[in-house]
Amino acid sequence: MIVFALLLAPAFPQSLPNLPLVRLGYTVKKRTTKLDGDLKEKIDANDRALNDATRNGNIGEVRRLIAKGMVLLNGGEWTDQLDYNSSLALRPDHAFVDTSKTYAVRIEQIYMPSIALEKPLSAHATLRKFAGGRGNATGEVVKDLGTFEDVSRDLREAPYRMELDLSTVADGSYSVHVDVMDGSRVLGSANTRIAAKKNLDASLAALEHEAQSAPESIRADVLYPADYVKNVDRGRFDIGTFDIAKELAEAGDIAKSGKDPFAGRTGDFKRHYFFTEAGEIMPYHLYVPTGYNGSKAFPLIVALHGLGGNEDGMLRPNYQMVEPAEKRGYIVVAPMGYRLDGFYGSPLGTDKRRAALSEQDVMHVLDIVRKNYKIDPDRTYLMGHSMGAIGTWAVGTKHPEIWAALGPISGVADPRTVASMRNIPEVVVHGDADTTVPVSGSRNMVAEMKRLGVDVKYIEVPGGSHTSVPGPNMAAIFDFFDTHKRSAGAGSGQR
Repeated sequence: MIVFALLLAPAFPQSLPNLPLVRLGYTVKKRTTKLDGDLKEKIDANDRALNDATRNGNIGEVRRLIAKGMVLLNGGEWTDQLDYNSSLALRPDHAFVDTSKTYAVRIEQIYMPSIALEKPLSAHATLRKFAGGRGNATGEVVKDLGTFEDVSRDLREAPYRMELDLSTVADGSYSVHVDVMDGSRVLGSANTRIAAKKNLDASLAALEHEAQSAPESIRADVLYPADYVKNVDRGRFDIGTFDIAKELAEAGDIAKSGKDPFAGRTGDFKRHYFFTEAGEIMPYHLYVPTGYNGSKAFPLIVALHGLGGNEDGMLRPNYQMVEPAEKRGYIVVAPMGYRLDGFYGSPLGTDKRRAALSEQDVMHVLDIVRKNYKIDPDRTYLMGHSMGAIGTWAVGTKHPEIWAALGPISGVADPRTVASMRNIPEVVVHGDADTTVPVSGSRNMVAEMKRLGVDVKYIEVPGGSHTSVPGPNMAAIFDFFDTHKRSAGAGSGQR
């Protein structure tokens, strides 16, 4: 059973929240709301229209209907003004802003709302502190950026461009906030997050120059900040949690070292490589136990993050991976998987190219780690949470000859794929109160594993939610990996 019906959005720099995450939020909200009577009729009608818009590829209408559905589920009424507000978006020329230069942003509409407008509008822009977290949440006003007149009533046909002076703004993270006004009345608002840094363009140019003389083994690490900024400006992904000042400083230190500072390094750190098929530099996150010195082979865990996460996700404290990896002597590598919604080659990812590149990224990172470290080929494991669990089963299906065991947490897949992995032991974890990926996703897979005689340990957590089960059960996953090596027939499942 497919749990998510995810539609991937066209890329615009820092303009709108990631659509798969927005749609997943709507799905979860429906699962946790009692739908009956008039509300059920309204949501059913909204979902029929949403399915039509999805099928027709009308992304603006998809966003409008999700916003409408969320208002209804929260007990509100969908009004013309809410419709207008949801239609607005800010499109910046740059999300990483060199404050020594003029900054431009356009107020646009992603669909034509139903509100009746009779006169030209105005726009009032302010710079606000970034409130943290995902999205473009705003805090207190830092600077009034002015009022702009003669804004079009149809911002699809005629987006309004504003040139803003940020020259006095200190380096840091902000949100540009624009209110669209009908006289003194605010019709709607839009925000976009920016990272401000004085003389940013000169800093990036200097880094690219230094990379030319850096050793080949670290060139991707040096160039990564410049590549990331370019890709955000191209609209390939949003600004995320990228700290441009920190990344520039670290890349500069690597370039100035004149050698490979990662040789023999242990502990928790990030690396990067040139992902040729995607035309980008891709990050990956490593944990190398302090006892590793290359004298003997170590076991390796490839850990896949969930939807909306990145290469840092699985090595954050809440997943509780670092301590057992250090104590038990496991190298852990966490790839990005190309995009935060890549799905690692799973058919649940609706963009086939993105899914294919996501899988390729995982396999490239695996190859890099096996080249750079002495890895036990019979003790290489694959695990992940949520979308990462979906990816664990997808990659496990396609490359069963590699893995000594799998550890999917809170996932779902087609039980017919189990035959391809029947010779790979599995430890499966899921909470029975999961409203994001229902527990049936794991139950159905485990039932098929048991039918086919797979060596499986299933941990179903009573009352466990989607996010509460990974950390407390990580030790059990390591226990399982400790006692399983790759069998001679691991790759001989029926394909």
